[in-house]
Amino acid sequence: MDVMLLAGTRPEAVKLAPLALALDAHPGLRPLLVHSGQHEGMVEQALVPFGVGVDAWLDVPPRITGSQAELVSGLLPALDDALRRFAPAALVVQGDTTTGLAGALAAFWRGIPVVHLEAGLRTHDLAAPFPEEGTRQMIARIAALHLAPTVGAAAALRAEGVARQQIAVTGNTVVDAVLAIAARDLPARDTALALLEIEIAEAGERLVLVTSHRRESWGEPLARTLAAVRLMVAEHPDVQVLFPVHPNPVVREQVRSELDSLPRVTITEPLEYPDLVRALRLASLVLTDSGGIQEEAPTFGTPVLVLREVTERREAVEAGCAWLVGTDTALIADTAARLLRGDLQPAQVGNPYGEGNAAELAVAAISELLGLTDGTVTDLEVVPTHG
Repeated sequence: MDVMLLAGTRPEAVKLAPLALALDAHPGLRPLLVHSGQHEGMVEQALVPFGVGVDAWLDVPPRITGSQAELVSGLLPALDDALRRFAPAALVVQGDTTTGLAGALAAFWRGIPVVHLEAGLRTHDLAAPFPEEGTRQMIARIAALHLAPTVGAAAALRAEGVARQQIAVTGNTVVDAVLAIAARDLPARDTALALLEIEIAEAGERLVLVTSHRRESWGEPLARTLAAVRLMVAEHPDVQVLFPVHPNPVVREQVRSELDSLPRVTITEPLEYPDLVRALRLASLVLTDSGGIQEEAPTFGTPVLVLREVTERREAVEAGCAWLVGTDTALIADTAARLLRGDLQPAQVGNPYGEGNAAELAVAAISELLGLTDGTVTDLEVVPTHG
């Protein structure tokens, strides 16, 4: 049976790669990885370190306005045609992207079971993150199988009325991905990162990794974050900041205009995934609004300041691996200073998002959905919600 995996962005590709490999090892299932074209080139780049390739590309018209409506209107006919031609037994969509929503709709309309990887993450605020919170909730309404990364995510789905039999708690496949890449200990490919690594080692300095790209961070919130970065550099002469800038021109222009001339700040293009993993291992601290980095950094015990007002990934905060600081300049700078001084210590409790076997458990759940197993693996108890 073919199981179609749909990816359009780098985070989707990273989290789907371990699942593709696990499906390929299953005697009765075969992965079919389809690129939606949402972010050209980035999906292919992300898959290379895992030895996974794209099997098919959607034929979508070029985007002119860049709006969500334009993207969906191009994706739906192309997805419908691909689903008709390939007739997969199931379609796997990941997370909260526009590609995922369009794929779920197209498969639902064709009667093809929708499998939602990384299901159940919630802030219960449709404005934060926007539009991702709404996207996740819409996919959940029509998914046949919900692969929840944590017990908390599963409980959120149960509170919304999803049947327990439709939920499997698997852990997050990003933990599988980050462990696989870290085990290979690949040298840095990015020249700036490689030079920075040498400089830090020779001078006994510390690395702080900063990323910010979400829509709600644009403009004034990002300006407050960048002000905190300037304070941190001024107050800690042994700190080197690495800021891989998102390709979005709005973000890129603002970051470069406010940090470009600052000493001990290195601004780079987006890092390839092995380089990002290497930076997370090297870093003494991470400042980010990225969901994936909140899940990846705890693998290395690297503390995270979450540059958001709310997060759908509460587990790291509750475990003491991350701190929710929003974009308040003083709070960011003060919390960073406490961590860099050692006054505040991250809990060394392992990664709350899994142990590296999420893809294996996900395949077992998909196999059961398609009638290939007896259900003993995915018949999991879910902690009930209260209040």
